[in-house]
Amino acid sequence: MAKAEVSAETVAATRLAGGKRNAEVRKGIDANKAYAIDEAVRLVKERAKAKFDETVEVAMNLGVDPKHADQMVRGVCNLPNGSGRTARVAVFARGPKAEEAKAAGADVVGAEDLVEIVSKGTINFDRCIATPDMMGLVGRLGKVLGPRGLMPNPRVGTVTMDVAGAVKGAKGGSVEFRVEKAGIVHAGIGKASFTEDALVENIKAFVDAVAKAKPAGSKGTYIKKVSVSSTMGPGVRVDTGTVVSATPTA
Repeated sequence: MAKAEVSAETVAATRLAGGKRNAEVRKGIDANKAYAIDEAVRLVKERAKAKFDETVEVAMNLGVDPKHADQMVRGVCNLPNGSGRTARVAVFARGPKAEEAKAAGADVVGAEDLVEIVSKGTINFDRCIATPDMMGLVGRLGKVLGPRGLMPNPRVGTVTMDVAGAVKGAKGGSVEFRVEKAGIVHAGIGKASFTEDALVENIKAFVDAVAKAKPAGSKGTYIKKVSVSSTMGPGVRVDTGTVVSATPTA
């Protein structure tokens, strides 16, 4: 049986989309359209067809230049429906606070001993918390923890005496965010197996947290673009008016 001819336009479109699979999952998505958040989430879920539970991610293009200290955007967001991911949490603490951390479910707890282990490059955790009195020691690990985004910071609640609350937050689905060089903030806010309503709630909570973290040095439009995607799926642009009540502009 002779093979059906494929037009040059179809071949070009398939290549442009990055192959047959990408061309297929992009069908029905207008790259130039900003969708209402509910519709955007539905489109993402419909296209999450991998053999694993894909992570749903949010990416935000902000009107900031993080090279300037007064335009840095950083914070933490407690997702109302969790992230769907169980984080391994390390706590630098001594005495009662160390016991408090263990009782709250911390995976790794220590003081000088933990500092020595981490200084040698052994990092078997995803989040790091410290009590204020431990920062003199933990500060020595800046070159190890800093590049990985794990350095405890009071601004995001990871330097605190409330270690139990911080551990439970990290375990329960709080996500940290920090703007990158190009002015992009992104984070995983759930799994494709979550309901549409749960994902919408998490996305709105995350966008709201980033909006509230607007730095004093940001001028003009702060939230320029928001998009959602799954691990193996295409990005879908979101109408910012459907995820924040009033987009900061100045």
